Amino acid sequence: MAKSKAEPTFEEALAELEGIVNQMEGGQLSLEASLTAYSRGAALLRQCQGQLQEAQHKVQQLNAEGQLQPFELNDDAR
Repeated sequence: MAKSKAEPTFEEALAELEGIVNQMEGGQLSLEASLTAYSRGAALLRQCQGQLQEAQHKVQQLNAEGQLQPFELNDDAR
C-alpha cells in the first residue's frame, strides 16, 4: 500500500482511530457526527490493516527459509 502525502503514518492513524472510538463509546457525538466518525474510522482501520500486511510481507521475505533476505524499500517507505 503506497502512502500518499495526505495519508497519516501508522501511528498517527492508530491514535486518531483510538480517539474516534473513545468519542463514540463516550456518547459525545450526535448521530450525524457518529456516522461521519464511523466512516473515518473504517478508512483508518483499512489503512492500518494494509500497512500491517505490508510489514508482515516484508518480515516473511526476511525470514524466508530461515535466512535474512534483502528487500527493496519503495520511495514512500523511506
